[in-house]
Amino acid sequence: QVRLSDSGGGLVQAGGSLRLSCEVSGSTVADMYAIAWFRQVPDQEREIVSCISMTGSTYSDSVKGRFAISRNKDTYTVFLQMNNLKPEDTAVYYCATDRAPACEDDPGKYGYWGQGTQVTVAS
Repeated sequence: QVRLSDSGGGLVQAGGSLRLSCEVSGSTVADMYAIAWFRQVPDQEREIVSCISMTGSTYSDSVKGRFAISRNKDTYTVFLQMNNLKPEDTAVYYCATDRAPACEDDPGKYGYWGQGTQVTVAS
């Protein structure tokens, strides 16, 4: 069974940076999986932030130009570099996969999730 572990969150000032990590284990072909980052604020729906696949990467409009997703295929680790953070970025961030090579925007399509890592951006 695929297992995801995300980490790297913390407290930063507006304009600061963080790098989130998502370690994928349990599969020898995990480098083929599309990996997505979602975030969720209390009382709001979970929303897609970014996704990386073999064909490219996607970003939500709210983070485009500030965040960058990357992957180390040797270690099965996906990173989300977050720059110029804003208070609106404050949320719990989760990585996820559906074990498929293509990205999917619907969180309901993902069966494997990290435990979540808190990102707090102070104004």
